[in-house]
Amino acid sequence: MSGVPEDTFGRGLPGEQNAPRTRREARERYRGTERRQARGLPSTSTGARSLRQAAQPGASLGAGHLGLGAAVLTGLEALGGIVFFLVHWDDYTNPWMTATAWALFVVAASCVLATVLTYGERLTGVAFGLICVVLACIVTLDFIGIWAEHDVGHFATAAMAAGFALLPITTLRPAREVVAAIVALGLAFVVYAAVSTPLTTETLPGIVTMLAVTLVPPSVALFVVHRFRQLVQRELDRVLVQSNVGAPQFAVGMLASDELARLDLAAEKLLDAVANGSDPLPLSDASASVAASLATELRLHLIEGRRETWLYHAITESDNLGRSVAVTDPSALAGHLTPAQRDGLLQALWQMVGDGRTQQPGVPVVSVTLGPVGSDGHPVTDDTMDVPVVIESRGVPRRRLGPAAWTALQRIGPYTDSVRDGVLHVTAHCVVNRHPQM
Repeated sequence: MSGVPEDTFGRGLPGEQNAPRTRREARERYRGTERRQARGLPSTSTGARSLRQAAQPGASLGAGHLGLGAAVLTGLEALGGIVFFLVHWDDYTNPWMTATAWALFVVAASCVLATVLTYGERLTGVAFGLICVVLACIVTLDFIGIWAEHDVGHFATAAMAAGFALLPITTLRPAREVVAAIVALGLAFVVYAAVSTPLTTETLPGIVTMLAVTLVPPSVALFVVHRFRQLVQRELDRVLVQSNVGAPQFAVGMLASDELARLDLAAEKLLDAVANGSDPLPLSDASASVAASLATELRLHLIEGRRETWLYHAITESDNLGRSVAVTDPSALAGHLTPAQRDGLLQALWQMVGDGRTQQPGVPVVSVTLGPVGSDGHPVTDDTMDVPVVIESRGVPRRRLGPAAWTALQRIGPYTDSVRDGVLHVTAHCVVNRHPQM
């Protein structure tokens, strides 16, 4: 049996060619389905497309500007190294090997720059491997040229530029590959310094400085790019979730809308096939199975549309909140909140989630419970009711919550807070309309 799962709606009607044409295509579709299911986002959803773009290793969503700045720093360091080498030309016993290393560096940098300008800010694995080989040749030539000086800390120039050459690559390749290159370069410098340079009070400071100048900049660049991508993904996710503030009390979410569009297209194809006679009545077994599955899915979406509130969609459609927040709302009371109260609740959740890390994997950082409806001294009439919102935060301590979090809680309604066993408990009372207009 094939390992590719059968997708009822993915099967085309008679005459269509939707099935994978090769085993390789079938495997790629299967693996992609597994990854999407593990992440919880359908591939056709807007959120999934946006988050995949933000997570790409290439210079996307502003990372190209970081790469441009890194390339400028690399050029300035190379220019300074060339000037230093030319000024101290007479101090080198064999300057031509170092000169060859610099010439190779300039040629390689020019080729990489021309490639990026021609084909865009993308770097394939083969190209990265070739760059690493060229950098290894540059380091080797420079080491051979300064061997007779027995002082790598004061005479290495082109080899140090190889470390700076990894700066722009941090925005183009995965971090693990750049880390491997940095480690390999550091080991090469340490081994060469151990075998070529006597460790004295005069040479040791130069060796330490050389290692710091060579290895620290690309390491810092990796951290900056990683944090920048985290920031972009978080803010992008936040913008997508914020669209639920103005959603109706009960509605299908952004992900379900894509699924409904797919089901609608499948139904139209089936009806068109029946209308033009390409699939005559009575329907074949395959077409009847497709029609039955379509009807089942549409009924399920109809039922879910009357149970799932905006808060459910905001949490499940978020890559950050989805794995950090647990919601308990059996009476669907979240749908009664006004847009201002919804916005305050979401803002408070974002502040309390923090980085989303807990000591126990799988345990939500924040839990939200709505209801049961009560009065508790708050004004309640035939048209209004009091909806208690209980928030428990385990991710961010109370002292780390800034003014923005407390301001957001005030927008929900009057609240009280306490800390028990290291868990922050916040109870807010929302006075809402019994019959919301949204």
